[in-house]
Amino acid sequence: MKRKLRWCTNSRFSLWNLCVLCAFVVDHFRLSRTTETQRTQRFHRKVQTSSLPKVRLLIAVAVALIAVAPAANRLAPQAAAALKKQPLRVMTYNIHVGVGMDKRLDLQRIADLINAQQPDLVGLQEVDRGVKRTEGKDEIAELAKLTSMQFAYAHNLDYQGGQYGVAILSRFPITAIDHRKYENRRAAERRGMIRTEVNVSGRIVNFVTTHLDYQYEDGRVFETEQLLKFLAGVKGPLIVVGDFNDEPTGAAYKLMTANFDDAWLKDKTNDAGLSYPADKVARRIDYVFARRSDHIKIRKTWTVATLASDHIPVVVDLDLR
Repeated sequence: MKRKLRWCTNSRFSLWNLCVLCAFVVDHFRLSRTTETQRTQRFHRKVQTSSLPKVRLLIAVAVALIAVAPAANRLAPQAAAALKKQPLRVMTYNIHVGVGMDKRLDLQRIADLINAQQPDLVGLQEVDRGVKRTEGKDEIAELAKLTSMQFAYAHNLDYQGGQYGVAILSRFPITAIDHRKYENRRAAERRGMIRTEVNVSGRIVNFVTTHLDYQYEDGRVFETEQLLKFLAGVKGPLIVVGDFNDEPTGAAYKLMTANFDDAWLKDKTNDAGLSYPADKVARRIDYVFARRSDHIKIRKTWTVATLASDHIPVVVDLDLR
């Protein structure tokens, strides 16, 4: 059956093939009639009469195939292309170490928000592990457990007896982790990035998150230059998310958009995409970027209103090609 279907929908399927089929049908009928006439007169009329409907049906099928063949040829490439697309939902969220606008530490509500959006990949910023201010909690391990996702963590700074940095949650297997710290010219808070290679249905996808200098533009530019240098040789689809602390008019943002698409703009939504501060959003500083050369299709973007942190999350639906 599979071989017959491939033959019928192949782009080389032509009228000639169908003519051969019709000729076979007619020849079969002719031979059938010759055989029947050699039988007794008693059965001749019965056999001839019962054979005609079958032949008419076969000819009708052949004519129908002639009619649908051009449409099948046009649709086959479209169907194949659709099968190659891989839908993916990604999120970026600065969780403010799990402390909301009410000054209360609550990792469960962070996890509830993530679960409600059902992302495949999440980039998190401002994540503590064993830090005194957040009760010594291993925040990324707890969030991974509460969301049933795998995690990767990048320790960028020692703080209050523990670690502070950025992290990734993934519904797909994480096959490799690359953590880089940025050189720092001025700011006391050490920054960095983490890149994971994720096996998405047999395909390796690079997912990166980072958190840039919030004080100085030249610091953000310096960090962005390092980020792009780290990612220059990466093969396969590349998605970068994070808190860039830079608005679309900034120099760091412009460096990113030289070779990356800002997902929010590709969606052409009327919403401004503001993400900070959570209680009265006024700035767009949290982004999802997709490397332009990978031809990643952005389907939908949105933010989620919440006071669980001082930022609100940005979520993007996309198709890998």
